[in-house]
Amino acid sequence: MDLKLRGKVAVVTGASKGIGLAITQALVEEGVHVVAGSRRSTPELKELERRGSVRAVEVDLATTEGPAHLVAAALAHGRLDILVNNVGAVAPRLTGFLNVTDEQWLHSLTLNLMAAIRTTRAALPAMLAAGHGNIVTISSVNAFLPDPAVIDYSAAKAALTNFSKALSKEVGSHGIRVNTISPGPVTTDLWLGDEGVAATVARASGADPRAVAERTAAQAETGRFTHPYEIADLVLLLSGDRAGNVTGTDFVIDGGLTKTL
Repeated sequence: MDLKLRGKVAVVTGASKGIGLAITQALVEEGVHVVAGSRRSTPELKELERRGSVRAVEVDLATTEGPAHLVAAALAHGRLDILVNNVGAVAPRLTGFLNVTDEQWLHSLTLNLMAAIRTTRAALPAMLAAGHGNIVTISSVNAFLPDPAVIDYSAAKAALTNFSKALSKEVGSHGIRVNTISPGPVTTDLWLGDEGVAATVARASGADPRAVAERTAAQAETGRFTHPYEIADLVLLLSGDRAGNVTGTDFVIDGGLTKTL
């Protein structure tokens, strides 16, 4: 299937590993030039840059000026067709709400919500001028499955999904589509790394990280976590013209973890 993406320019945030890296790789395979933003590059991202289809920009998207700097790097190519807001982070709060500090709340809200808002605000004028554009934002099932263990992350993702839906109503008539993707647990370091959710929960409970991950995976009907490339494939579809009348929609990819309508 030709998604008609060849020759387009995309910005991907949080692009150095995990979901962001998978999205960057998938876009490159479709002929998209990607400006990839992350705090630090990785060997995988550097290899993509060496091939010439990626420009890696080391930028702190938690700062007020970082998102605009990243978008400016993309606009140096003369256009910006696709924005993928992917950057985010989660830290389990296992000792209860009263122990979540203002600093922790602000960090979570900044990285999981404000980074996307600022990057979108920087990218939107060029899309409006061109009369077309696609914004795909990676949210989370925690936007509608509140969990006290990730209370600040859940609140930030709920706001992110709401923001994206509201924006889609404003810019749809200008040829710009805005959609979100809400994954459940994914096979990335965020869940499975040494400092990931499974390891953090295991240390607090005296369990084995693998057992924590397996119990979580068993809650999905497929019995497994989502893989980053599966999210990337959905980003490709939403970024292309074949989904030209799809906007303001949230796509859940969680293996059936969510049991409600």
